[in-house]
Amino acid sequence: MLVLGIESSCDECSFAVVENGRKIISHVIATQIEDHKPYNGVVPEIASRRHVEMITPVYRQTMELAAEQGVKPSDIQGIGVTTHPGLSGSLVVGLNYAKALSYAWNVPYVGVNHILAHLYAPQLEQEIPYPYLGLLVSGGHTMITLVKGYQDIQVLGASIDDACGEAFDKVAKHYGLGYPGGKLIDDLAMQGNDRAFAFPFANLHKGGHRYDVSYSGLKNAVINQLDTFWDGKSEKSVENICASFQRVAITSLLKKLYRAVEDTGITTIVAGGGVAANSYLRKSLEEHPDYQVYFPGMELCTDNGAMIAGIAYHYLKEGNVSGLDAGVSPRVKGFRKI
Repeated sequence: MLVLGIESSCDECSFAVVENGRKIISHVIATQIEDHKPYNGVVPEIASRRHVEMITPVYRQTMELAAEQGVKPSDIQGIGVTTHPGLSGSLVVGLNYAKALSYAWNVPYVGVNHILAHLYAPQLEQEIPYPYLGLLVSGGHTMITLVKGYQDIQVLGASIDDACGEAFDKVAKHYGLGYPGGKLIDDLAMQGNDRAFAFPFANLHKGGHRYDVSYSGLKNAVINQLDTFWDGKSEKSVENICASFQRVAITSLLKKLYRAVEDTGITTIVAGGGVAANSYLRKSLEEHPDYQVYFPGMELCTDNGAMIAGIAYHYLKEGNVSGLDAGVSPRVKGFRKI
């Protein structure tokens, strides 16, 4: 089954054609980074307007690439589109496009939770047996999950405040590093001393937070209490600040992930989301001798249409489809700790 995937939940406009949930036939991602750089973050109104402008050219490019592989629009048997969570204005652009194509082509479409799609993304590159522990780290969500199937996911832990990627972006914004902050901090951290500042780890030992993380205290320490955690001898350089911040931010998450491994006995870990591209996270997990770890390729870490088409195939194969009356939702219950 050939499925067209559409992703427009935030600031990436992406289409892909994927066969049987795994083989990527064509894939195009158009980013809006340059549009949002002046504001050091995504501006929802700008994002939705740019999606309106970009969506048809991206669709056409995707189908042109598919045609080079012998795939015509009439060969598409279903459509998957992100409907939640995300920026409402951006989601609506993608959903309405999917509805129009579904009606014009007379093929079914299904709305997809793009969090589940992120955890499915590595399956596009290799078959990974269930169950496994899913680590979702992005600008909007940070979660440790137990994954028993493509839509059978139990959230074990999550951030109780800022998402991991959100903390990276806010620290980068404070120090004037630019946007997006995650990649910039990662690059600078490679040149710094990660022990120059002993930033604190969140204390979440009470209240049922065994696998939860928190980043607001760390963010505050890096932005407002630098001298308090300085070692007194290292240079107060941006490289040292980034290295020290990144070490604590990622280690905080890994501590809780390792705890989930100990409690469940599951040693297969699958990561997804934008922060899954972080070099410190990848190196720490890939070098662990006792775990089988899967990361998506860099292109599949960001929001993308391939992961949407991939997971949509399973819904469509089982007859799960959406109607023309379907809507979007900016949030999803159960995916964020309050």
